[in-house]
Amino acid sequence: MKLNKGNWELTKIGTVCQVLSGGTPSRKIVEYFDGDIPWITPTEISKDRISLVNKSKESLTELGLKKSSARILPKGTILLTSRATIGLIAVSNRDLATNQGFANFICDEKKLYNWYLAFWLLSKVNLIKSLSSGTTFKEISKSTIRNLDINLPPIEEQILIASLFQSIEAAIEQVGIQEKNFKALWLKLIDEFVNERPSFGDLLMDKKLQTVAYSKVTEKIMRRIDPISYGIEKIVAGENLESEDFKIRTWQKVGEGYLGPAFHVLFKPGDILYGSRRTYLKKVAFANFEGVCANTTYVIRAKEKFILQDLLKHIMLSDRFTKYSIDVSKGSTNPYINWKDLDNFTFQIPDIETQKDIIKVLDDVVSLIENLKTQQAQLRSLKQNLLNEIMG
Repeated sequence: MKLNKGNWELTKIGTVCQVLSGGTPSRKIVEYFDGDIPWITPTEISKDRISLVNKSKESLTELGLKKSSARILPKGTILLTSRATIGLIAVSNRDLATNQGFANFICDEKKLYNWYLAFWLLSKVNLIKSLSSGTTFKEISKSTIRNLDINLPPIEEQILIASLFQSIEAAIEQVGIQEKNFKALWLKLIDEFVNERPSFGDLLMDKKLQTVAYSKVTEKIMRRIDPISYGIEKIVAGENLESEDFKIRTWQKVGEGYLGPAFHVLFKPGDILYGSRRTYLKKVAFANFEGVCANTTYVIRAKEKFILQDLLKHIMLSDRFTKYSIDVSKGSTNPYINWKDLDNFTFQIPDIETQKDIIKVLDDVVSLIENLKTQQAQLRSLKQNLLNEIMG
């Protein structure tokens, strides 16, 4: 795509589209709601892409619309969250209304293509946030938005530019669907294996399985150290462990901020980290670096004469293991599990060679999922770079 920015026109947003507020009817009168006019709120807008919206959790009646400052916005209106959570963007796919947390853009179709505006706004999110003000919550005024400068190519170029970004977003979505499908397959395979009647395709056919107790085939590793004198650089807290994801993607650095007294447990590459609080979150990580964690994150090793470490990590993500951990957890507000509470969980395992075959299948699926995550990150980076280059 060859662009001639010398032909682009610099103008104010307010000269090429209407910028309208949403509105909120009184909730005290029930008949205002349960109508057929979708009433969009900021919580219904995606945080990672431009949403296409045509329905909502609540809808307005004609009466509700008349009893508010809102108005029916036509199909194709661009929605921008402008209060509190600022900078989420959507395109309406039907007539609808929004609450007061939005700035709504109705484009002059001869001068401004709505999807071009949507991606232009996406490229200016940081600017829009910087222009917001307020103490209780931040908000950007409609007058400020109307006075923003926008570079306008000829309408045909606007359509081409928008279609480029739409194709990138479609590719991101498609890769996301593939990742979701492979993840569902992975977890299904685990659950079928960690079952009262284990199955794993042909790999368990005619195999003799051994029933084992968790306490007999695992051990909790407690290496107490002083992170600073030991030379450890990375701290992994509970919030750094992600649900149903073995990879530790974020951490904190020793020496930056206060290091609480609980963070003294050394973990090494190949250790399993297990979040003992709110175990329904299924936080099981497989360390690929050395660091420290708190004593509420259990560092676990398999006794490999019974079960391989690489298989144990998958087993601990099974629904059956998670249900057991939930059932024996203590506390209501922030439930936790003691290490000894896992003792009586039992499951069946095959011989070591068959375990290796199962691990290969499961790890191959995890590698596919990780590759798809990388593809999504690369596509998002491409989109951002192009936004900066074209819209900057």
